[in-house]
Amino acid sequence: MNGDGRRHETLPDPEWPVLESAVEYETGWFTGGYDLVEQPNGSTKRYYWAELATAVVVVAVEDGQVVFVEQYRPTVRETQLELPAGIVEGGESYTQAAERELREETGFEATSSSLLQEFWCSTGVLRHRRAFVFAEGLEPVGRDLDDNEFLSVRTVPVEDAVDVARATPTNDATVEGVLLAREDGLL
Repeated sequence: MNGDGRRHETLPDPEWPVLESAVEYETGWFTGGYDLVEQPNGSTKRYYWAELATAVVVVAVEDGQVVFVEQYRPTVRETQLELPAGIVEGGESYTQAAERELREETGFEATSSSLLQEFWCSTGVLRHRRAFVFAEGLEPVGRDLDDNEFLSVRTVPVEDAVDVARATPTNDATVEGVLLAREDGLL
């Protein structure tokens, strides 16, 4: 944890010597910097990175429907239909974070959740760990949106979920989550 209350993963010891590690930019959302690394041939190079807090994506299913949220993404200037997702808080497991995010964004509480997969994302530039959680047994409890969340809940029949996830515009987390759930026989 970096003191911001959110979960950050610990990096393993480097295989190549890190001669210098510098933070050049820090916001409440991400930290950017570089590591000066000695490469196997003896040369050195700065490898730039941006670190984001650990996140979770939720594939939630109830009554043959997959729960999506529709929201405008100012960074790409598009409205997207995507899976509920959010930051993992310090001390939370992936399933706890998924259940909280699902409840906050969609107003559904899951009676069951399980980890599908976790991995590093965009490893050429990011220090960002993401987990995918499957949730079911949904009960309506009411939403609790953050001040910067302007989204609508949409449901899609399970048999249409892959096509919807792959339809433009889309994003990596939505495609990955739906495909992982399908691969595990959950969709």
